[in-house]
Amino acid sequence: MRVQGIDHIGVAVQSVDSALELYSGVMGLRVKKVEILEDRRLKVAFLEIGEISFELLEPLEGEEVVSKFLEKRGEGLHHVALLVDNLEECVKYLHAKGLRTLGTQPQKGAEGKRIMFLHPKDTHGVLLELVERMKGGETGEIHE
Repeated sequence: MRVQGIDHIGVAVQSVDSALELYSGVMGLRVKKVEILEDRRLKVAFLEIGEISFELLEPLEGEEVVSKFLEKRGEGLHHVALLVDNLEECVKYLHAKGLRTLGTQPQKGAEGKRIMFLHPKDTHGVLLELVERMKGGETGEIHE
């Protein structure tokens, strides 16, 4: 298993547009991308901060995970995403070490990345997302 670095920091917000007023309008961070993930019922925006991005997560109607987080904790830090070189190998290694994942299969995340979350009870209360980028950048095929 090889962690290459932090891919992004996920922040749960009630409104991406309102959060962009602060992070982009006031703080001057560049908006890299805003997209709707229909299958996950999320509106996401990525803001660049050097090599790392801020991912703003707004739940859409029918979304349960981020909505529940906002109800319970309010807006704020949701997860830290670690970039890995091979998601399957990484998950296999972590399972062998006794760590649990949320779900059994990698999912398609924002920007076409492949993702999987580790159970926060196994990671000292931090929701960690494992991220594998697509080969050839955002326009390439998803690595199988």
